[in-house]
Amino acid sequence: MQQNDTVTQLKQEFLDSLEAHFAVSLADATDLQRYQALAAVVKQKIATKWRRTKEDYRDTGAKQVYYFSIEFLPGRYLRANLLNLGLLADTEQMMAELDVDFNAVMEAEVDQGLGNGGLGRLASDFMDAMPSIALAGNGNGIRYRYGLFRQAFINGYQVEYPDDWLKNDDVWEVRQDDEAQVVHYGGNVYLQDTPDGLRPVYDGGLDVLAVPYDTGMVGADNDVVNTLRLWSAEVPEGVKASVSERSVIESISGELYPDDSNEEGRRLRLRQEYFFSSAGVQNIIKRHLADGYSLHALPFQVAIHINDTHPTVVIPEMMRILLDEHGLGWEEAWGITTRTVSYTNHTLLAEALERWSQDLFAQELPRLFQLIQEIDRRHRVSVASEHGEDFAWRTSPLQDGQVHMARLAAIGSHAINGVAPLHSQLLQDKVLHDFYILWPAKFSNKTNGITHRRYMHAANESLSALIDTKIGRDWRKLPKDITKLRDFNMDEAFLRELAVVKRQNKQRLADWVLHNMGIDINVDAIFDVQIKRLHAYKRQLLHLLGILTDYLALKHDANAYVAPRVHIFAAKAAPSYHYAKQIIKVINEVANMVNNDPAVNDKMQVVFIPNYGVSLAELIIPAADVSEQISTAGKEASGTSNMKLMANGALQLATMDGANIDIIHAAGAENAYAFGMDTDTVYKHYEQHDYSAWDIYQNNPKLHRVLDALIDGTVPNVQEEGQAVFDSLIRDNDEYFVLGDYESYVDTQARLGQDYQNQHAWTRKSLANIAASGEFSADYTVAAYADEIWHVPHNLLAQQESK
Repeated sequence: MQQNDTVTQLKQEFLDSLEAHFAVSLADATDLQRYQALAAVVKQKIATKWRRTKEDYRDTGAKQVYYFSIEFLPGRYLRANLLNLGLLADTEQMMAELDVDFNAVMEAEVDQGLGNGGLGRLASDFMDAMPSIALAGNGNGIRYRYGLFRQAFINGYQVEYPDDWLKNDDVWEVRQDDEAQVVHYGGNVYLQDTPDGLRPVYDGGLDVLAVPYDTGMVGADNDVVNTLRLWSAEVPEGVKASVSERSVIESISGELYPDDSNEEGRRLRLRQEYFFSSAGVQNIIKRHLADGYSLHALPFQVAIHINDTHPTVVIPEMMRILLDEHGLGWEEAWGITTRTVSYTNHTLLAEALERWSQDLFAQELPRLFQLIQEIDRRHRVSVASEHGEDFAWRTSPLQDGQVHMARLAAIGSHAINGVAPLHSQLLQDKVLHDFYILWPAKFSNKTNGITHRRYMHAANESLSALIDTKIGRDWRKLPKDITKLRDFNMDEAFLRELAVVKRQNKQRLADWVLHNMGIDINVDAIFDVQIKRLHAYKRQLLHLLGILTDYLALKHDANAYVAPRVHIFAAKAAPSYHYAKQIIKVINEVANMVNNDPAVNDKMQVVFIPNYGVSLAELIIPAADVSEQISTAGKEASGTSNMKLMANGALQLATMDGANIDIIHAAGAENAYAFGMDTDTVYKHYEQHDYSAWDIYQNNPKLHRVLDALIDGTVPNVQEEGQAVFDSLIRDNDEYFVLGDYESYVDTQARLGQDYQNQHAWTRKSLANIAASGEFSADYTVAAYADEIWHVPHNLLAQQESK
């Protein structure tokens, strides 16, 4: 079909859909109605591919991956689906011919409130990558009624509003009542002698109906559509529930990451984790048996991957089903379970390694607790015989009144991986060292990746089109081919075009900031960007101290050299994370001070963009000149925002942490700005207790003045928050070495600012980062999982060879 025919057909389908769904003309339709009508057309085009994919998996007996994650962060689907279907350009032309603002139509789609940070975005990138390399993969999670929260700033403070993302329904999902599962909580479980041995008897408790909603995950330029299955909690049919009981049940899928700072919040979080884990495992095993396979064939037909520890209850839940419902013996059930399940660790922070009170766990999931007790007993006996009682105790999942989920995941999985080489090494050397001694073959690294389709092809169409003119389009399917751009690093015309694209993207962001925040930012300044979850170890605070350093220098001497910068923050702090919210308040007050001071704001501006999410990231990332990746070395597992930013030509200002190391190596050290302590130095300070924030403060006059600005009234309206930040650094001895890296940071920032003035040289550095970004594609990450952990086929290698 010729393009004009495609556009004509799309136009008619769109207009017909608008009339059929809303009985309105194009002229009378709202942007929301136009979006929903267009999405319905796109969904119909997905449906046939989706059905055929499911039939193909069933008919060929394909081994399938089930990726369990407590969050997914997909962003908007319309543009991504049109791109992957090969219809984006046609749709843009169709909308132009109809004189419809296509951007306004796309803006009518809300970001789905199913995730918050890098964990969920990685899961969604994998959902994009799997069908795009023809890998049989499924997502499994929770269909949250409300997202984390909608963030606003009032008087500089973060204020949380409900993220009612489902108020207009989700056009893309399909409810599947016939595959609903019952998930059981609480009550008592007694073991009773039967002719078949001890069998559990349940007394009381709460049944919850898990209803699946499926969304098609569209492969790029192929006919593969995989399934993301999200579970919604409902009252089982025929059960008379009181208002309070109904509220308890519906709360399970009610809200992403409920506040777990109290007992009831922790109880709800545990219920959520069991809810999607149990529903998913039940569904997988039922489907497996319905397809005619034996339980012993499960590891050969199914790979279950747990994305961090939240779905770890998959392990005892699978044991429960195999033992209690199908009568298998312990050893055969354990063998099936461990050969089916694999585990990715995403954290190096001890406090983030999930633990549950044994009392709470036993109350909510009594049968699973019994099974974990048996797993613990068998593990201790086995390990103690070879490594001694102390070693067995250190690795046991039940210890000090808590259930240690990372330990349970390590024991019950056949593979454990980190998400960047440094992270994986630290897992082996420190965080999970005892388990590495026990099972070194279980451990591997799988460096995280991103989907270039969303963050370049769709979010930065002008850059992608420019790249096409130089190296063709193969790189869109095989991202490593983007390295061919290196051949043009001396092409003056191409470098000028690259700079023009960057400026256009900066102008697009500046227009948004002016329209939505009333701040007129300087597009000729460095766009210095830090966009990620607000956490002390990510050190937005160090960035803030750098801003204050420049501000005070300019106030002291109006002629002091400070390279013009727009500092751009975007981040949410967890509602119960009081310290992070105090940092937000201080940043916002510094922004007000700087932006309203005519003596400095021709040289510097500060913008904190509220309610950060995927769609805002797609706007900010193409505009960034500098990517701040400044976590304390050894604390960030990987970080994926760094990959998205470098793919769009931002230069890293980075500690040697997580994937920063690999990006700097790939792009070349001369094309990034590394600073600060390395991991060995950080851990040495922790081990030797020889770090003194007070000494650094006392011996660095510039830093002394900057910190005093937080508490002496220089920064207005932060009397409480400024003191809290000051105390965290001085009184509490600066847990994340902000002051230890301060001098290196500000010196590197100054060098970066000088370098930016040579735009030709800067653009060459930018090009080097873009050209190195291909190896960080999620397509390659997922292919590595498939080859080395899941043992499922894909066609990425075939694509490479056919080229």
